[in-house]
Amino acid sequence: MQSDCVFNQDDEMYMARAIELAKKGRFTTTPNPNVGCVLVKNNEIVGEGFHQLAGQGHAEVNALAMAGSKAKGATAYVTLEPCSHYGRTPPCAEGLKAAGVVKVIAAMVDSNPQVAGKGLKILSDAGIEVAYGLLEAQARALNLGFFKRMEHGLPYVTCKMAASIDGKTALNNGQSKWITGAAARQDVQLYRAQSCAILTGADTVLVDDAKLNVRKNELPQALPTQLPLRQPVRVIIDSQNRLTPNLALFAIESEIIIFTTKVDKSQHWPHFVKHIVVTASNSKVDLTAVLKKLAKLQFNTVWLEAGATLAGKMVELDLIDEFIFYLAPKLIGCDGKSLVNFPELISMQNTIDLTFNECTRIGDDLRISAVKSSLKPLETKE
Repeated sequence: MQSDCVFNQDDEMYMARAIELAKKGRFTTTPNPNVGCVLVKNNEIVGEGFHQLAGQGHAEVNALAMAGSKAKGATAYVTLEPCSHYGRTPPCAEGLKAAGVVKVIAAMVDSNPQVAGKGLKILSDAGIEVAYGLLEAQARALNLGFFKRMEHGLPYVTCKMAASIDGKTALNNGQSKWITGAAARQDVQLYRAQSCAILTGADTVLVDDAKLNVRKNELPQALPTQLPLRQPVRVIIDSQNRLTPNLALFAIESEIIIFTTKVDKSQHWPHFVKHIVVTASNSKVDLTAVLKKLAKLQFNTVWLEAGATLAGKMVELDLIDEFIFYLAPKLIGCDGKSLVNFPELISMQNTIDLTFNECTRIGDDLRISAVKSSLKPLETKE
């Protein structure tokens, strides 16, 4: 197997096409990764495909079906190492071998322990030329949640926050509708639709009577496949059992998980509501335990939409991988409510430093993507 292979411009072009195909599955493939495949013979694409839905054909299978007999002698460009194990579908490495491809270029090796180089070895042992590492960064970006779960046993958490330009989420009296414009709220729907779960706290549900679902009529663009809209699982932190079944959240028949420290058996919950008890930390649900449990349940990505307290605690515990800020051209003033609450810092050396990835105008607002630029422990007042 070659990791130091020299790739040419055509190789990059075909892998870039495979990456674009893979993106089409981002609304539907969970818990599987997004994967695209392009089959090329005599400088012509003879087959291409992407993984659409867990349990259905993987990208390589769909590309081979399109290519038919033309797959023999072709080169396969795949955004992730072909699988080597029998799951709900047969191994893709065996399918490529049987089809007679002569070369397989994978963007990256799969960190899933069930694969982890075994797929490439099957191909190499069969005399098929194998290389990997082409556009690896772009391919990895397709599946940040999948790799976080495989490599660290945690989902990839994105924290969404909406605020005025001076960093306030609401007036002092609690009014917050609407700080951002309609375009920004539609953009949020698109992010929700790509997520495995939407995570919030009981406060948000109670104060806003939030539904936390994806509303298809509010999506800013059509989805790339004809598959039904997949609703993310709504996950609520309710340490003190304050939620009741009459809230708007429970009027929508879609899976809900409530994490608590002790189940309140006096309530009669809809059949789609599940309670999970986790250990308590200072009489509150242990948030790290919540994320570990979600990873075990095969959640790759979590979209956090929460108030300042829960968001602040997630920041304090270093459980957030990425922030999405929507900033509106409004000024609210010093009496407004802040984005995050965590203990007072006593040194500028302990600020949470972020690196901006992207800044995009969404309607009248700005959307800023940021990640932590360093891992520094919070030094706070007791």
